[in-house]
Amino acid sequence: MKVFVVCSAALVSGSVFLALSAQAPQAGTTRRVDPAFDAIVSSGATVETLKDGFGFINGILWVKESGGGHLLISDIPANVVQRWTPDGKMSPFLEKPDWTRTTGRPANPRFGANGITIDPQGRIVYAAEADRAIVRLEKDGKRTILAEAYEGKRLNSPNDLVFRSDGALYFTDPSGGNRFADWDLKKELPYQGVFLLKDGKLQLLIKDLDRPNGIALSPDEKFLYVNDSAKRTITRYQVQRDGSVANGKLFADMSTGTGTGNPDGMKFDASGNLYSVGPGGIWVFSPDGKHLGTIVPPEFAPGFTFGDPDGKSLYMAASTRLARIRLNIASAR
Repeated sequence: MKVFVVCSAALVSGSVFLALSAQAPQAGTTRRVDPAFDAIVSSGATVETLKDGFGFINGILWVKESGGGHLLISDIPANVVQRWTPDGKMSPFLEKPDWTRTTGRPANPRFGANGITIDPQGRIVYAAEADRAIVRLEKDGKRTILAEAYEGKRLNSPNDLVFRSDGALYFTDPSGGNRFADWDLKKELPYQGVFLLKDGKLQLLIKDLDRPNGIALSPDEKFLYVNDSAKRTITRYQVQRDGSVANGKLFADMSTGTGTGNPDGMKFDASGNLYSVGPGGIWVFSPDGKHLGTIVPPEFAPGFTFGDPDGKSLYMAASTRLARIRLNIASAR
């Protein structure tokens, strides 16, 4: 069975997420830029809030099950991944996904699991930001470190990740931000990288982005997309036979966008449209990079995932709220 879900989340400082949480509630909506957007989101579709009261949710993943499924939702301040079912029930799935391994930092880190996905064997794999590692949750509950250093130097702060069908894993590793100053940790890598983990070997693919964040593979796996939170751009790379990438070209520029948020989580629908968190909401791009419209969550949403048995619901990790909108097109994966 091949199950692939991508999720991504922002690197957000404590002051930022507290400020966002304190904002007055806002209604979710959509913004149509091109008529083609109507084929994706019906004009009458609404964004509904399913649950509120989170600290600040970030990583989010739909796990398909026989006859249904459930969400995994990472609440960053609580350092816990919650399990939410469509009947509204919620319970802790994983306590302290970021657990105390590194000396010189608080025992209760502010950052928990960021990007969360599933490998081809059905195991949960996530980016542990504060532990500076990619972690796999085994079927028996044990945790396996898949990557935490490159050429003897600790990773910065793994953010988002995506599996290829052959089991190769791509992930972004932007700067650890203010945690290096607050916790007196040492930033060991001089760049913000994009890595490939294949057959147990970690390879550096990209190191010229200012702040790589969201990452996604095209449905045919011929292209890798990486967005840059600092430049507010999305770059598309050709995937080579060995998994490496080449010929990076600008796919989209969101620098003129307005509203809260920078490029973050990304994923594709079955028609090849790319969805990316950006200024003001989740931007939807046609396969050739044209901005078709924006889905505006009730609060800033650093992460989102397709879900429900038909794959046509877009679930949003909207700061302190879980929100959803129904679409006309299902997820690509």
